[in-house]
Amino acid sequence: MVTTTASEASDSDQYPVRFWAVDDLRGLDFDPFMAERLREEPIARVKLPHGEGHAWLVTRYEDVKFVTSDPRFSRQAVLGRPITRLAPHFIPLDEAVGFADPPEHTRLRKAVARSFTPASLERLRPRAERVAAELLDAMEREGPPADLMAHLNGPLPLAVISDLMGVPEADLPRMAHWTEVLLSAGHGREASDRAKAEMAAYFVQMLAQKRAEPGPDLASELAAAVAKGDLSTEEAVAIALLIQASAAHAVRNNSSNMVYALLTHPHHLERLRREPGLLPQAIEELLRYIPHRNAVGLGRIAMEDVEVGGVLIRAGEVVHSSYLTANRDPSVFDHPDEIDFDREHNPHLSFGHGPHFCLGSMLARLESEIILSSLIARFPDLRLAEPVEKIRWQRSALIRGPEHLPVAW
Repeated sequence: MVTTTASEASDSDQYPVRFWAVDDLRGLDFDPFMAERLREEPIARVKLPHGEGHAWLVTRYEDVKFVTSDPRFSRQAVLGRPITRLAPHFIPLDEAVGFADPPEHTRLRKAVARSFTPASLERLRPRAERVAAELLDAMEREGPPADLMAHLNGPLPLAVISDLMGVPEADLPRMAHWTEVLLSAGHGREASDRAKAEMAAYFVQMLAQKRAEPGPDLASELAAAVAKGDLSTEEAVAIALLIQASAAHAVRNNSSNMVYALLTHPHHLERLRREPGLLPQAIEELLRYIPHRNAVGLGRIAMEDVEVGGVLIRAGEVVHSSYLTANRDPSVFDHPDEIDFDREHNPHLSFGHGPHFCLGSMLARLESEIILSSLIARFPDLRLAEPVEKIRWQRSALIRGPEHLPVAW
């Protein structure tokens, strides 16, 4: 239970600082450090591999919801502070919506919200289904074994978000490279900052072109918002970069995690073959179950003393919230470490909570549904082409996923 009075709060000095190495994990293994914190120390002090100082780690469902929605915890205040974190760099540009607090955050999101309504996204479905069919046609012609990361789970999300953004097909290889470098802790700060700068320069030029020659795409909407004075050029570029990079990379990895989960739980896969109408509910359960990232994302700063779950967090202290552990909280989810497609109560937090709830959640669901339904319908004998112990997983990744996913049929 979360309260906001500090009458009986504990002092932070009573809590040891635990170093969180964030080791690379195989498959869908849940981070044992996170599991132990949820079980034994749900509000803990931690130090991550990069940055300075320490931070609070909040792991319980209700506490995570509280921290991520209460305005006394600020994203904006993170700017300029080398807080402890997983990556050697910050992913968003300084002007990005990810660093903003309301009302600035509300203003920035409003500029692109129209492109992410259910009706707008459903207009993408025919094109996405056609691209998926073409990709699978090519994979089938090539024959097994085939790498799904190369044939489907990588190119489809990149094509869909690029189509929405207005990025030409010829530029997709550059986008894929920039995104891979930016969303990894393994390339180092210099390479990541260079990729971010090059990607930002690309969108500066693109928005200038779209202002002169607008089209039916998100980049043209952003260019129009700049022309009207609703956004600065820097804000529009930051929004474009964040959406393009995160949408392509996150869906690529999480959809491949879903495929891997089904291929390693064949009874669940067989059930979806028998009951295709169950797929949307199954996707929600896979979203809850799959540990889709390593460690935690962007933190927050307490703007005043606030009690969270009986622990006093003082003004100026850093707080990280774990959506992954919230999704495994046994007080909310029965048998949380099991995949259960019959789970009726599934208020998972895989797309976040509060003002920073993921704007692209419906798009991610749409793409995941297309990927899984296409594979299930076309390949009734789909299976892994290698033993699970031989499948390579991305190293030093921020968003977890396989490096390759070989299949046969």
